Amino acid sequence: MAARRQALRLAARALEQRLNADTSDYAGPQLVCACGQSARYVDRRAKSFVSVLGPLRLERAYYHCAACGRGFCPRDRALGLEHSSLSPAVTRMTAAVGALVSFQEGSALLKELAGVEVEAKQVERTAEALGAEIAEDEQGRVQAEGSEPLPSTLYLGIDGTGVPMRSAELRGHAGKQADGSAKTREVKLCAVWSAESRDPEGQPVRDEGSVTYSAAIESAASADTHPQASDFAQRVGREARRRRFEQAARRVVLGDGAPWIWNLAQELFPGAIEIVDRFHVKQHLSEVAKALYPSHPRRAHPWAEQQHQRLDAGQLQRLRQALLRHAARCEEARKCADYIQRNQHRMRYPEFQARGLCTSSGVVEAACKVTVGTRLKRAGMHWGLRGANAIIALRCCRLSGRFEDFWARRAERRSA
Repeated sequence: MAARRQALRLAARALEQRLNADTSDYAGPQLVCACGQSARYVDRRAKSFVSVLGPLRLERAYYHCAACGRGFCPRDRALGLEHSSLSPAVTRMTAAVGALVSFQEGSALLKELAGVEVEAKQVERTAEALGAEIAEDEQGRVQAEGSEPLPSTLYLGIDGTGVPMRSAELRGHAGKQADGSAKTREVKLCAVWSAESRDPEGQPVRDEGSVTYSAAIESAASADTHPQASDFAQRVGREARRRRFEQAARRVVLGDGAPWIWNLAQELFPGAIEIVDRFHVKQHLSEVAKALYPSHPRRAHPWAEQQHQRLDAGQLQRLRQALLRHAARCEEARKCADYIQRNQHRMRYPEFQARGLCTSSGVVEAACKVTVGTRLKRAGMHWGLRGANAIIALRCCRLSGRFEDFWARRAERRSA
């Protein structure tokens, strides 16, 4: 480690000397300012920044525009250091750790693994700024990705999960607290994947590397008179176009029983096969079992298992009857019976299975945990809306395998 630190210091000094010996960034006594007026050369000014080799001190030509009162250094733009004290490579590293762990932990990881010192607050600012760039870039990237043949079936999953927010972000939002207040805001997420692979029993399995995500804290509802679809409906539409979802021979939408999911699916993808994720239904049935036998888990488990078997066998009427027998004394049982009644055409699991379709791949459930829960729902965390959406966008981009493409587009824009 000592040898490594010394090597980095030597490399940093060599790079610093080489950069400062090059004065080609001086482009004459005057340059055109961004405001369109002429900026005058003043002198060479120093700036300290953090590189992958450690801290560097860079001297560069400084121009000042009397018309708008602003100054600028051409070399800052050329090296990607404009409005930043981090080199592009350190910005990438900082965003990577900020997407994975808390900002404090990210700062510690950068120092321990890369020998780069970036304060926790700067990790936060950098990760959120890059996440905001990614979110803006995502809205403009709607063209189809790839030209290879599509799998026979594409799946689109929709779900939501709550994220703890600062009190200022919760004003005016109803919640599940006893007084009707909220502690969280809901992240709405969509995921697209294929499942052409089969397990030893012949059941469809998600294809490795096929899943992509898009998510944000935004509304899925819009007034009937509004000329545009809701923000989340537009997000789902963009992801579907990127993945060529509507071009697939078979299109399947999976979700839980929430009405807003199916309203959105019917609006965007009429004719798609709709399936309630079997995991969610079994989860509901297990919760009913706990409510029926709160003090007798040995009775609750067999009851739940019996209902799970009926669900798997497609015996929905018998399942509803079993729930309705307890509806008078158990509100959870009544709600679950209504839930099954509303969605029974989406719970034809034996039929779906015979057609080789996924009915509970775990992708929808895992998506919320992978993209949101493991980073934004840790103990003691409370988010602002902009920061949460920025980190969600950053995580979705990285987990979807799109970060390299984004970074290439970012570099092209900055060099233009």
